[in-house]
Amino acid sequence: MTPSWTLRGLQVGDIGWVAHRQGILYAQEYGWDGTFEALVAEIGAQFVQNFDPAWENAWIAEIDGQIVGSVFLVKVSEQVAKLRLLYVEPHARGQGLGQGLTQACIAFARAKGYQTLTLWTNDILLAALRIYQASGFVLVAEEKHRSFGHELVGQNWNLDLQAAPPRTPQR
Repeated sequence: MTPSWTLRGLQVGDIGWVAHRQGILYAQEYGWDGTFEALVAEIGAQFVQNFDPAWENAWIAEIDGQIVGSVFLVKVSEQVAKLRLLYVEPHARGQGLGQGLTQACIAFARAKGYQTLTLWTNDILLAALRIYQASGFVLVAEEKHRSFGHELVGQNWNLDLQAAPPRTPQR
């Protein structure tokens, strides 16, 4: 089955859209306050200001010309890249879009020769955690923190890009 979504590169206006939508969605779904939207905007602004096209990328997912998700890959060092800001609009979930965005990030990181792809998330983001686990990421650290108006458990996950990719179950 061909997905109904497509991926494209970052365009002017996308950073504001991503910050706006993630701020609203995380407020609706988790009760997070405006400091989360500010964090997303800050990450997005730093991405644009420091963008190195040889080592970094961003993907915007669309359905019928409407943005329905995103993910960013940021260079940390010559060996390490970081997956940032993965999100999928509620009406577009369940179509493999989160997995598709994650796989785009992984493929780019492997093609660039990074050894490790890392990410930070929170343990309440269960759908994202399932995507990361299915993609081969391993939980390497957890820490309680107070952010976005809530007590949360932050998690660091790593993917060894030199290891063989996880096998997908046959249907």
